[in-house]
Amino acid sequence: MANWVTFGRFLLLFVLLGIIYSGNPALQLVNAPLTLLIIALDGVDGWVARRFNEETLFGATFDIAIDRIVETVLWVVLAHLGFIGVWIPLLFIIRGNLVDAIRSKGAASGTAAFDMMQSPVGRFLVAGRFMRGFYAVLKAVTFAWILLWQPFDALAPAFWADWGGIMSGIGLALAWASAAICVVRGLPVIVEFCMNARPSLQED
Repeated sequence: MANWVTFGRFLLLFVLLGIIYSGNPALQLVNAPLTLLIIALDGVDGWVARRFNEETLFGATFDIAIDRIVETVLWVVLAHLGFIGVWIPLLFIIRGNLVDAIRSKGAASGTAAFDMMQSPVGRFLVAGRFMRGFYAVLKAVTFAWILLWQPFDALAPAFWADWGGIMSGIGLALAWASAAICVVRGLPVIVEFCMNARPSLQED
């Protein structure tokens, strides 16, 4: 059941993309709530997995994969629409590929992604519920805030002429903050992997 919730998020992403590129300003008013729903369901699938004892390595890996797809696609779309610089999705893609490659090693040995973190700093920044929740909320607010204002230049041109610069600036600041946390949470994964790999290389 939890995996079906995760798959539902994947399908809703394409619904959101269709609305974003529909060219219909009135329809685009659902951008923000639909974005929040897609991201909120990430917490629902985890709750369902725990509630019905469906926690599996596949489920955890599948959930992270869909998380990565959702956020990467949205960052690319925001850059394509000109709301953010292209360096932001590139940063997320590079960091995501590095971290996922490392986590695939753990998955091959039966270790879930967040269980790979050994240091207190790594557990707090990467595996800790607070940071995971904070990061998820920050990205959700960023995506929803930027997409919220997409149709306003057409629906309320006078308002947008007066306030559009400020609203866009807030969205950009949120995107930069998300990028910073992305790096901060990715570094411990890379550092711990390198430190743990060094003894085995010396033994070889």
